[in-house]
Amino acid sequence: MSLPVNQNKILVVEDEANLGITLKEYLETIGYQSFLAGSVSEAREAFAKNTPQVVLMDIGLPDGSGLDLAKELRSQSKDFLLFFLSAQNDPDTKLEALEVGAEDYITKPFALKELTIRLKRAFQLHKDFLQKEDCFTHGPLKIWFSRFQVQDASGEILNLGQKEAAILSLLYNGRDQVFEREQIIDAVWGEDKYPSNRTVDNYIVRLRKWCETDSKQSITIQSIRGIGYKLLVKE
Repeated sequence: MSLPVNQNKILVVEDEANLGITLKEYLETIGYQSFLAGSVSEAREAFAKNTPQVVLMDIGLPDGSGLDLAKELRSQSKDFLLFFLSAQNDPDTKLEALEVGAEDYITKPFALKELTIRLKRAFQLHKDFLQKEDCFTHGPLKIWFSRFQVQDASGEILNLGQKEAAILSLLYNGRDQVFEREQIIDAVWGEDKYPSNRTVDNYIVRLRKWCETDSKQSITIQSIRGIGYKLLVKE
């Protein structure tokens, strides 16, 4: 997925016709190949036919849930970047989206410039991670940054979204150091700080679930009240 931008294919799954057409046409003007699906059934067909590198997924679709569809597509392929575009601002829904392996959750309404920045950032993160050294092992826990995967204490391989992997990389490489939430946002999202502190907290929740599968606490992520987070490794 480190192709030139004009070779990257994006599937837009959006049932609001005006928004879907606007997104499709806008993406094409900035150099992407784009495809539009207005339902779960159309999205399945378009995904199979076009093998997109990016899927922009609405959650409320006329014939099903975008979350369920995303899980289905993830079971078929791990090699695409997933973004949710939704008017739903519920923290539990956002967390479920991240657990599917989404790179980002963008709340409607949003500016097209914001979407452009997030897409470019996602491709750059992907390129950077492909160059990282593998694998890191601490007790039963393992990390493969270039594969965007971790292994939990039971031996199960878990897929990470790019933002999750980027946060884990930041904390892991700076272990024993306290990172403020704003520092994490700057490092992972860049200068355009669209996410909130709550967004960072949602990503940390899933990373902690992975750590906590190991009762010996080989890796732990501590909350520093009112400040941010610190990762510790038991040598």
